[in-house]
Amino acid sequence: MTKTPVKLTLEEYKTYTDGTDKRYELEDGVLLEMPPATGKHEAIMTLLLIYFYTEIQKLGLALQVRPSGTEVQTTNEQSRRPDVCIITNEQAQSIENVSAIIQTPPPLVVEVVSPEWIDRDYHRKTLEYATVGIPEYWIVDPLTNQVTVCLLDRGSYQRIVYEANQQIVSKLLPQLQLTAQQILSA
Repeated sequence: MTKTPVKLTLEEYKTYTDGTDKRYELEDGVLLEMPPATGKHEAIMTLLLIYFYTEIQKLGLALQVRPSGTEVQTTNEQSRRPDVCIITNEQAQSIENVSAIIQTPPPLVVEVVSPEWIDRDYHRKTLEYATVGIPEYWIVDPLTNQVTVCLLDRGSYQRIVYEANQQIVSKLLPQLQLTAQQILSA
């Protein structure tokens, strides 16, 4: 006997609880359970949080870096929970006392690829993030030892793949001093 998933609206999802500590994304109105990250995954997220935070402070930008608790609404039936998200101060203010689901495109999101989500991170999320207008999307892939920076250009992403000691080039943080190897060795 198969269990039919319950469909939720985004408004229902914002207040949904199943009484556990499980984390979810909403995809096409259906809850997708997000398994706990590996230690490597968490280490990469932490390194990026520190580098992004330091760069934002150094440049005095009106931005905030958030770990995987802030979500991005990608459709009326969907929200994504990037591993790292840089948001504007206005976006931070808009979610201060409500569910942390922003409805406008953040300047930069990062996904760290897990074996069970390869296709979703490279294809589905790439299309969704481009559609909602996220200017910069990083795909950090410890499985292939690559960092792909996707830059939005006329509605679709131009991808630049970085490996080893290649310096990552970010449009949002142009002075960032970080290589693919530094990220992947976290």
